[in-house]
Amino acid sequence: MEGYRKIIHIDMDAFYAAVEQRDRPELRGKPVIVGGDPRKRGVVAACSYEARQFGIHSAMPGKIALSRCPHAVFLRPRFDVYRQVSTEIREIFHEYTDQVEPLSLDEAFLDVTVNKKGNPSATFIAECIRQDIRERAGLTASAGISFNKFLAKVASDENKPDGITVVPPHMADDFIGRLPIRKFHGVGKATEEKMRAMGIRTGADLKRISRIELVRRFGKAGIYFYDIAHGQDHRPVNANRVRKSISKETTFSEDIGGRDRLMAVLRELADHLETLVRKHTVRGMTLTIKVRFSDFRCITRSVTLDRPIISAETIRAQAGLLLDTTNAGEKRVRLLGMGISNFETRDPSGIHRQLHLPFSAAYWDIPAGCGRPPVA
Repeated sequence: MEGYRKIIHIDMDAFYAAVEQRDRPELRGKPVIVGGDPRKRGVVAACSYEARQFGIHSAMPGKIALSRCPHAVFLRPRFDVYRQVSTEIREIFHEYTDQVEPLSLDEAFLDVTVNKKGNPSATFIAECIRQDIRERAGLTASAGISFNKFLAKVASDENKPDGITVVPPHMADDFIGRLPIRKFHGVGKATEEKMRAMGIRTGADLKRISRIELVRRFGKAGIYFYDIAHGQDHRPVNANRVRKSISKETTFSEDIGGRDRLMAVLRELADHLETLVRKHTVRGMTLTIKVRFSDFRCITRSVTLDRPIISAETIRAQAGLLLDTTNAGEKRVRLLGMGISNFETRDPSGIHRQLHLPFSAAYWDIPAGCGRPPVA
């Protein structure tokens, strides 16, 4: 895609339900529905692929879902957990590029035209991200790759779950031409019916309609429909994201034990973290360590100081104290990480203010079972 932007759309597979199946292995392979009480007026928020085989989908009344699949497992949403996992995944994105535009907890656009790995292949970057998500979060994601946001987003839905689709410029016309009109973003049920009445059933049909006619029928939306039918979408990835944490972690090829070995790793992470703090010129007050044990149980410990955490020496000292509040060392460890958050900022008067970020630190206390073995 020489000369074109390189856009990736990452879409987590059945995100809420997948997190529940990850944290409760006995639910794997079973139809899982996350939402309200089906005996009342609950609505399906998300469902596993096993449940989708029964025609169940999000926004469906729980009573209908229950009638279609009486043996389904209904669970109340755990949004705090989903937000935590989403933050972990976004940290992975930012290891590759800071041009990240989150759309929701489970999907985001990434512009990797220029990326932190210096790799020109957007496909390679997407595969690396999917592998990182699989290994570090125990979840799967699908990816769409193209030269604009519209095509990347549609492509990510082509090979779900756990798939990847690339639409290079020379394939765009054919790809758009065979798309059912309902796949076009912005085409809801009413618009689809109106288009079908005009003989528009695919992207190829839409492309045959003039801009003037589409504007006459659909107003300003007609301009958008005309552009995307011709593969034109000039919207940039909007990365207006304030950095809320700096973090570094390592996953061991084999579980390790013993406090001395763990402290050696933390000292190395502290050096990396000091480099990141100075590189990004941030002044954080809170240090958090993250420990994932061999059984994939995940815990964090945090401390907030009365001065910014800048030097590796301070990081090492505090990390050691935090480590001693866990039973890491006695129990074998799969992953160690640490992060700095709770940044200071300046208001227009030039006075330093502390930016309190209770839900945006690199890591926070996560219930037992926050991690499970990677999905095969």
